[in-house]
Amino acid sequence: MKINVVCVGNLKEKYLLECQKEYIKRISRFHAINIIEIGEEKLPKNYSPADVSKCLVREGKKIEGLLAGYVVVLDILGKQLDSVELSKQIENASLNFDTITFVIGSSFGISEDIKARANLRLSFSKMTFPHQLFRVMLLEQIYRSATISNNILYHK
Repeated sequence: MKINVVCVGNLKEKYLLECQKEYIKRISRFHAINIIEIGEEKLPKNYSPADVSKCLVREGKKIEGLLAGYVVVLDILGKQLDSVELSKQIENASLNFDTITFVIGSSFGISEDIKARANLRLSFSKMTFPHQLFRVMLLEQIYRSATISNNILYHK
């Protein structure tokens, strides 16, 4: 199965880049994985809700062309799953799709059009996480899901 992770923004911190590299290496044992970064739209210094809305629409247009297969949008208002449930979701998706695309939006979220396109809106928590760190957290959960599906001792 091919897994795409579409991210608004890029990783800057060396330690997070190293974490990402490690999880990509681990995941690659089970799936072809591709990280796709798109630039975050710039907002004026004193932005309004309308400015944010326009920004999300522009980012959404960039994301739209990158969506393939089963689409999972990371959304604080999405469904919360434990690691075993996420593993089963990925397994079930692989029965009908050859690609799963995870989408991590900007700090302002994701456009409603992209949310509407999602097969699954997934929330890790009601808490807010730094987007750079969250990418690594998602990769870890994808790896954990693969180990669960393959009965490899990692998940406790």
